[in-house]
Order: sequence, then structure tokens, then C-alpha cells
Amino acid sequence: MLLPCLHKGVIEAGCDEAGRGCLAGPVYAAAVVLPPDYHNDMLNDSKQLSEKRRYQLREVIQRDALAWAVGVVDNHEIDEINILRASILAMHRALDALSLRPEEIIVDGNRFMPYGSLPYTTVIKGDGKYLSIAAASILAKTYRDDCMQRLHEEYPQYHWDRNKGYPAPVHREAIRKYGTTPYHRLTFNLLGESPQLEFQF
Repeated sequence: MLLPCLHKGVIEAGCDEAGRGCLAGPVYAAAVVLPPDYHNDMLNDSKQLSEKRRYQLREVIQRDALAWAVGVVDNHEIDEINILRASILAMHRALDALSLRPEEIIVDGNRFMPYGSLPYTTVIKGDGKYLSIAAASILAKTYRDDCMQRLHEEYPQYHWDRNKGYPAPVHREAIRKYGTTPYHRLTFNLLGESPQLEFQF
């Protein structure tokens, strides 16, 4: 069972991102502040849920959360600053957009950059441990999927409606055949012919 928060008695925002490993499209992140002692047995890491359940839960999260917001960093910014920095910037943008200022941040993964003076804690596989991070993972994933569906309508030959920009064989084959689009991340290993760089701060 996922825990409602890391520390009781503080306004805590959970953060997560979606699309970090994609070859095309933006990276999305979400920040969610849930009520104290919130409980929802259906909430889990977005990767463990069906698409239908994720969209059902998005409505529940947006209704129940004290505050929620989504941040976006596009592929051009990703190429300029690298995907690690871009993922964290998307989280910062989501935090900027919250209608309620948190007193603490909990973040999925093991990397983050300070957000003002707010204390933060990184939690490996946090989207399977804390409700607010799980909620953020669902919002980030579903809003990014919506974006990739729109981009698919512009470039259907890349099949982004199914692969969402991830390095699926059909996506890489389309890059070989048609080249890149204005939405591809040009600093990424698009054809899978060389090791992907490990990005640092």
C-alpha cells in the first residue's frame, strides 16, 4: 500500500516526469499536493496501470488534490540543456504553477536540483511508494500521451499514437526511412547505432 506522505504535518508536493527516454517530443512533469491522510487504493505507478485506468485516475486526482500542475520542456530545450536538466526543469515549472505553495517536495528518482529554499527528498521508485508521486506520474504520463497523440496527427508515419516517441523498432525504422521531424531530440541516439550518452548536471 502506498503511503500518503513522507512527513506528516507539512504541505508536501510529489513530483514525477514522463518521456525522459523518448526520441521525440517534450518531457512532461507534474506536481501534486494531496490532502493530509489521503487514501486511494487504485493509485499506483503509472507504468503499472492500464491506459484506461490512468485516464480514470487523472480525473480523480484533479478532483481530490489540494493543488496540481503540469510542466513541459520541449525537444529543442532538451537538446540545449540535456534531458536530465530538462526533466528537473519540467518539475520546477510544475511547482511554479501550483496554486498552493508546498513546504516540502518529494521527487521520484535519485536526481533533483534545489527549488528555491524548499527542502526536498529524492525517492528511488517513489511512484510505487508515495501517493503524491504516483499521482504526479499519472498526470505527467497522460498529459504527455495527449501531446504525442496530437503530434501523431501531424506525422502519422512515426506511429507516435502507439509508441509515444519511445525508441520502438517501428519508430527507428521510420526515422531511417523519412528522417527526423521538428519534434525529434537531435542529441539522442535516434537510430540505436551508438551508446546513449549519460547526461550530467
